[in-house]
Amino acid sequence: MKQPLGVILAGGLATRMGGGDKALLTLGGQTLLDRVHARLAPQVAQVALNANGDPARLKSDLPVIPDSIAEFPGPLAGVLAGLDWAATLGADTIVTVAADTPFFPCDLVPRLLLASEEQDLPLVLAATKGEAKTKSKSRSGLIRHPTFGLWPVAMREDLRQALNEGLKKVVLWTDKHDGRECLFPADGFDPFFNVNTPEDLARAEGLL
Repeated sequence: MKQPLGVILAGGLATRMGGGDKALLTLGGQTLLDRVHARLAPQVAQVALNANGDPARLKSDLPVIPDSIAEFPGPLAGVLAGLDWAATLGADTIVTVAADTPFFPCDLVPRLLLASEEQDLPLVLAATKGEAKTKSKSRSGLIRHPTFGLWPVAMREDLRQALNEGLKKVVLWTDKHDGRECLFPADGFDPFFNVNTPEDLARAEGLL
């Protein structure tokens, strides 16, 4: 398998942060986007940023790919945008990460790839053990993190059709296609902790 491409998902509306671009919030002297990019780049062949609106405001040298599905249907639209971008480069897979999650594992990609072994089409979501109100519980009782996953370019048309039919929930689509979970340790704190509110940003400062 070729090395995956990486896609940073930053297409949300940041309503709990009062709007704007969460990716541009500063944490320890660096933007969340810079921190996420620095973690992802060594693990993938190339990185793009999924974001909507004027890309110039992001002040990023990364390729910026907008959603192709209107009205902000959720992270799956960003996944689709990433898959379409990857297809133009001849890639087989992408790995997605959230732009507001600065502490995700530095071995995210190799572990997702390992979990996908013997799958005809690699489709894996990151997961942890524990309780979380806003995450998705899997069939095995793990908590899945739907914005962190390994996705096959070969399934992009199936995903496009599902989105056009109104699908919004990531795990409904991954379950349908026998997606797997890759368990990551969450000792001390959840490495997929994301910055949704000003209180979360203050907590992230403490975690630094």
